Amino acid sequence: MELSRRTVIAGAGAAAAGVAATTALGGTAHASPGRGKPARTLFGTLADGTKVHSWSLSNGGTRMKVLSYGGIVQSLEIPDRHGRRTNVSLGFGTLGEYVESSPYFGALIGRYGNRIAAGRFTLDGTVHQLAVNDGENSLHGGDRGFDKRVWDVEPFTRGSDVGLHLYYTSVDGEMGYPGTLRTKVTYTLTRDGDWRVDYEATTDRATVVNLTSHVYWNLAGESGGSIYDHELSIAASRYTPVDSGLIPTGERARVAGTPFDFRRTKPVGRDIRAAHQQVLYGQGFDHNWALDKGITRRPERVAVLRDPGSGRTLSIATTEPGLQFYSGNFLDGTLVGSGDRVYRQGDGLCLETQHFPDSPNQPSFPSTVLRPGETYRTTTVHSFGA
Repeated sequence: MELSRRTVIAGAGAAAAGVAATTALGGTAHASPGRGKPARTLFGTLADGTKVHSWSLSNGGTRMKVLSYGGIVQSLEIPDRHGRRTNVSLGFGTLGEYVESSPYFGALIGRYGNRIAAGRFTLDGTVHQLAVNDGENSLHGGDRGFDKRVWDVEPFTRGSDVGLHLYYTSVDGEMGYPGTLRTKVTYTLTRDGDWRVDYEATTDRATVVNLTSHVYWNLAGESGGSIYDHELSIAASRYTPVDSGLIPTGERARVAGTPFDFRRTKPVGRDIRAAHQQVLYGQGFDHNWALDKGITRRPERVAVLRDPGSGRTLSIATTEPGLQFYSGNFLDGTLVGSGDRVYRQGDGLCLETQHFPDSPNQPSFPSTVLRPGETYRTTTVHSFGA
């Protein structure tokens, strides 16, 4: 199957050079509450002249806006217990802010989600040096990963579903990764208001791949303040401890008796300031949980997040073996969100379904190697309630 009908790559200097023009978040009308055909508007223009569009779609009470730049979920509106909708995804109002200063708000992440130690791995006897952008390590695909590329977007309606197919071809050697990787990511809103993400990729040369989504959630609303009172459960009895550079040590440690035990629902902030070395390393939670279910053919529920104030809930099901829970530790008050409020530490959290960090250098971790003739496929489903 051809996974990319065409390749759209912003100019090499686009991310650094900023944008020529932008439009505000409020410039596009929301889609209707029921199912409707996805609608496209111009969101802004990169410095090299590449146009970036915003796509609005809705179904089952859920409304989304998605950018062709980085496949970014700019907003995602869901109702509370009284039926009042609000955007629960942190983000910006202009393209310039995403280009210049985004900590991966709402973005598609690739080729490799999370960290690779020293930006280096060996595959079939060949050492590959990646772009380094997190101290001495490579994070989320390098300094110009999939989050900073312009994707080709194709809308669809299928039965009771609506959605977007996003295509991007990463050429051999991009950010140091071997092989030309043809990627297709499908965002689907179902009749029940679920947001389903299906990832696919093929390669012409052995490579590594680990795709994920980097939405920052705040179920009280994008400008709702701290998520420390959100209640979270994670179906994992083990997690992967890290060193001071947040690279896994290779151990799969038990969560029992530690701040990392979310097997029973508890507030995110209950143990976030515990005097535990792993919490100190992450300045909170920034770790991978090894899910009890492992890799599965069908998505299985692995995490539930709830905001007691609004009653909103998020349930995550996935085929992936890992979940990176990041508690927004590095939001430092220097960024202003789409709601015109400053983001501070703990104002949003990420639940990134994935294979494990640094798997190319950890033989005991589930493999992330993709070879010619194989198709990478994973699925994550986000279900909302109140």
